[in-house]
Amino acid sequence: MTSSYKICTRCIMDTSDPNIRFDDRGVCEYCQNFDDQILPNWHTDQRGEAELQRLAQLIKKDGQGKEFDCIIGLSGGLDSSYVSYVAKEKMGLRPLLFHVDAGWNTDQAVGNIEKLVDGLGLELYTEVINWEEMKDLQTAFLKSQIPDQDLPQDAAFFSALYKFARAHKIKYVLTGGNFSTECCREPEEWGGYPGIDKRLFNSIHGLFGGRAMRSFPLVDILMYKIFYRYVLGMQVVRPLNLVPYIKKEAEETLEQLYGWQPFQHKHHESRFTRFYEDYWMPRKFGYEKRRAHFSSLIMTGQMTRENALERIARPEMDQQFLASEFEYVANKLDLSVEELQTIFEGENKTFRDYKNKHFLIGMGARVMNMLGLERRLFR
Repeated sequence: MTSSYKICTRCIMDTSDPNIRFDDRGVCEYCQNFDDQILPNWHTDQRGEAELQRLAQLIKKDGQGKEFDCIIGLSGGLDSSYVSYVAKEKMGLRPLLFHVDAGWNTDQAVGNIEKLVDGLGLELYTEVINWEEMKDLQTAFLKSQIPDQDLPQDAAFFSALYKFARAHKIKYVLTGGNFSTECCREPEEWGGYPGIDKRLFNSIHGLFGGRAMRSFPLVDILMYKIFYRYVLGMQVVRPLNLVPYIKKEAEETLEQLYGWQPFQHKHHESRFTRFYEDYWMPRKFGYEKRRAHFSSLIMTGQMTRENALERIARPEMDQQFLASEFEYVANKLDLSVEELQTIFEGENKTFRDYKNKHFLIGMGARVMNMLGLERRLFR
């Protein structure tokens, strides 16, 4: 900590986001944005229910005569699991559950997926990413030394989903994105790159990769934000913003109905993401994504600031477990522990050290903010 260190007096976002700003009460701009932009436009009462049913009828009408009327990317985590439940039980839809296996599923995630599929009586399609290509791309990103280490998995998940939906003419994509647990967006400095940037991928893989990406799905953000949306008419729907969605209550509902098991923390359905967020990011870069996760829960009244401060003061996973995970990740990527340690100790860099089209993507994000299509603070 330095003398210039500052933390929000309401949530726990702090100056580890170097661009954060505070008002004269010490309240950060994430909290201000929640009050000014999100809360007035977030309705989970009768207005939300009416909009939910309106969307349900629209989706059903479009799906007439088709095997499925929408598609949901299912990871086994809470958000995607609960939106699957809402789609089937509250909206009366016939979604196809779509899972992308990028090689890092925890056993708990696999179990949760199986329980939901059986309990909801829905069909599941699993796309398995070529592991040799996935491994090569992830190793290239690690060698690039940037904080954004989950981009390869995110690209696999979203690109495969959008490509499948396009190929099978499924117009509606339902996601678990929500304000309740995600109103505080992770800043770019913490690895929160605002989308799939094909130029950035090609730059990093060209420098550090060793295998051609022949089958790896990679759909650039500008392609699915513009071409898929405005030319093909694909719609992304976030039902969890229209229903009362309280993390603890949602976990209890899924557990009671289907035997679904809650995770210790957000994103723990992926073994790599768990390692990256709990070990790599805080120890190599000094960033704690849990700050944003906990701050979202504080803003929405699901966690006290005191409890968040107590929890953020200690690692989410114990030292012995994290050490074993370091070894597991190294072995799975065909690296020795020493090789991974050497990468870990290398000079930190950012996406700015590589070719990218961040300016265009950032401009698009700001336009979406101005139009009210994205309410969260883009930082």
